[in-house]
Amino acid sequence: MTLYPKLITDALATVIYPGNKKNLVENEMVADNIRIDGMSVSFSLIFPRDTDPFLKSTLKSAEAAIHYHISPEVKVNITTEFKSKPRPEPGKLLPQVKNIIAVSSGKGGVGKSTVAVNLAIALARLGYKVGLLDTDIFGPSIPKMFGMEDVRPFAVQKDGRDLIQPVEKYGVKLLSVGFFVSPETATLWRGGMASNVLKQLIGDADWGELDFFILDTPPGTSDIHLTLLQTLAITGAVIVSTPQNVALADARKGIDMYRNEKVNVPILGLVENMAWFTPAELPENRYYIFGREGCKNLAAEMNLPLLAQIPLVQSICESGDAGAPAATNIETVTGQAFINLAQAVVTVTRRRNKEQPPSHIVGVK
Repeated sequence: MTLYPKLITDALATVIYPGNKKNLVENEMVADNIRIDGMSVSFSLIFPRDTDPFLKSTLKSAEAAIHYHISPEVKVNITTEFKSKPRPEPGKLLPQVKNIIAVSSGKGGVGKSTVAVNLAIALARLGYKVGLLDTDIFGPSIPKMFGMEDVRPFAVQKDGRDLIQPVEKYGVKLLSVGFFVSPETATLWRGGMASNVLKQLIGDADWGELDFFILDTPPGTSDIHLTLLQTLAITGAVIVSTPQNVALADARKGIDMYRNEKVNVPILGLVENMAWFTPAELPENRYYIFGREGCKNLAAEMNLPLLAQIPLVQSICESGDAGAPAATNIETVTGQAFINLAQAVVTVTRRRNKEQPPSHIVGVK
C-alpha cells in the first residue's frame, strides 16, 4: 500500500470534533504539515487552546480513524498546536497581581461571601486596584450580590491568547462561574471538572494589574481549596466566623488548613461577622444573638489579629440581595465597618510582606 496525503485527510474528515460537531477538516484543525515515510505518517492537529477538554479524545479518534479507514499497520505520530498560546505554569500566573487574599470560613452561613464582596468594594473605595474571584463553583453568589446575574463576560485577544474579560462594577473586576451557568440549574460536576473551570477563571482571564486579588472561597476544606493553593501564591487568608461556638469550632479547622506545615499560608486575621444585632429603630442597642465576642476570644487565643467585628443589621442582607453591597455606602454603620476592615487588611498585609518570606504555591497532593 502507498500512502499519500489525501488518504490521510479523507480519514480525518470522518472524525467529529465534539466542540462544535464539525469534522477535523471542516474545522481546519489539520495542519499543512503531513509527512509520509513508507507506512509512517506524522502531522499536527490545531486546537483552540491547550486546556481544550476534547484534546485527548480527539487525538485517539484521529489515530483510530487512520487505522480503520487505511490500515492498522500505519504508524501514526500526531503533535498538537494551539491557536491560543498556552497558559503560564502555576506559580507564574498573575505576575501583575501584588497580593492574593483568600477569604475563608470553616462552615457555610457565616457571611463569608458578604465579607469578601464588601472587603473588595471597600478596598476599591480606598483607591486600590481590586479583583474578586468567586471560587465557590457549586454555589456562586457574587453575580447576585453585584446585581449582575444577566451579565455574560466576553473574550479578548491579548499576547496571542484568547482571554476572558472580567466584568467590572464598583471599581472591582469580577469573575464567577455564575456568569456562565443558569442560576436555576444545579452545577453537577466532579471535583476534577470544577478544578479545571477554576483554573480557567484564574489563568485564562485578563486580570491585569491589581493591588489586591480577593478569593471568595467555598466553605470548609475541599478540592477547590487545594486547587487554589497549588495554582496561586496566596499572600494570606482572612478567616470569617460568627461568635457562635459551632462556627468557631469550624473556624479552627479553617485556620489549621492554612497553618498546616505542608501549606503554611499566613493567617492575616479573623473577622467576627454578625457580632451583634442592632435594630434600625434602635441604632445604639446591641443584642448578642450568636454569643458575645467568641471570635475575638479565638483570635486572642491563637495570637491572631481581630480585623473587624461586623454587626448584623437588616440592611446588609437587603443591600446584598439588591446588588448594592453595604460598602457602597460608607455613610452607614456597616459601610464604615467594612472600610475599617479594608484598612486593617491593608495594614496586616503590609506587615506580612515586610516580615515574612514571599508567597509560593503549595506542593501538596
